[in-house]
Amino acid sequence: MKLPSLKIGNLTARIPLLQGGMSIRVSTSALAAPVAECGGIGIIGGSGLPAEEIGEDIRKAKTLTNGIIGVNIMYAAMNFYELVMASIEAGVDLIVTGAGFSRDIFKIGKKYNTPIAMIVSSPKLASLAEKLGASAVIVEAKEAGGHLGTDIDLRTLFPMVRKVVQKIPLIAAGGITNGYEMAEMMDKYGADGIQIASRFVLSEECDVSDEFKQTYLNAEKDDIVITSSPVGLPGRAIATPFVKSLARRIDLTAKKCKHLCLRSCDHQYCINERLLAARAGDYENGLFFSGENTYKMKSILPVAEIFRQFVTQAESVYKENCGFAPPAPESC
Repeated sequence: MKLPSLKIGNLTARIPLLQGGMSIRVSTSALAAPVAECGGIGIIGGSGLPAEEIGEDIRKAKTLTNGIIGVNIMYAAMNFYELVMASIEAGVDLIVTGAGFSRDIFKIGKKYNTPIAMIVSSPKLASLAEKLGASAVIVEAKEAGGHLGTDIDLRTLFPMVRKVVQKIPLIAAGGITNGYEMAEMMDKYGADGIQIASRFVLSEECDVSDEFKQTYLNAEKDDIVITSSPVGLPGRAIATPFVKSLARRIDLTAKKCKHLCLRSCDHQYCINERLLAARAGDYENGLFFSGENTYKMKSILPVAEIFRQFVTQAESVYKENCGFAPPAPESC
């Protein structure tokens, strides 16, 4: 059965799939635009960068596609509201936010007719987001990469949130690696769509270094671990020498803050510098955020082929809430 479209506010995505917004400079217009062209929602990672750069990249993406372009901005970012306004002025279609909770963002979204999708990891915050005016809620579970708000798995957490969010789209995120799992979340659990991120790192269009992608390809299950972050949240990443040093409590303290990127930072290390090191392919010193199931993905594919696989697999088993019995999924 054909997958339904995904409606968020005044937007309609032909394919109910959001590409996760990965910072810093992991998901840029180079990735978001082809995702949007394929009928999904392309998301630019907007945290940790100057507002001018985000605005420029959104405008660039809008020249490359007529599809939906969004931006993901962490509330923990010190220049959160500056980034939000720069994105709106650049013509962004959707703002996705998480890593903290802003009440004012919904007022801004309403004023400028820009839908707001809130990333949450609890029923309480999901319900609050709906009441305050969110156009969609993204339920992000423990399987996700990057900063985590819960240690509960997706198939346990999602039904808890589904019970309290009824009027707006509810999107499942965390560890989804193929179309069979996409159909499962939509059929069995009632998701209106899914968000995936790590799979798109392993796309030809993602403009991180080849070494970054090879780190993903080389990762085994035990290589993907929980680590600490200066934000004050746990994070899921690949166990590089840097992450192993953190686990051994080696002092990596950022002696002086150069970036002023976070509202609250314990200076355990400079997350901006470590993420940029990863983007450049510095395996020794980089922080390679990664979803729990990245080890299952063993190929770099064009964005169009990733979409083809997800849609073909999902539609082969999708029954529109009539139960779910997928074949044994193959890794992409």
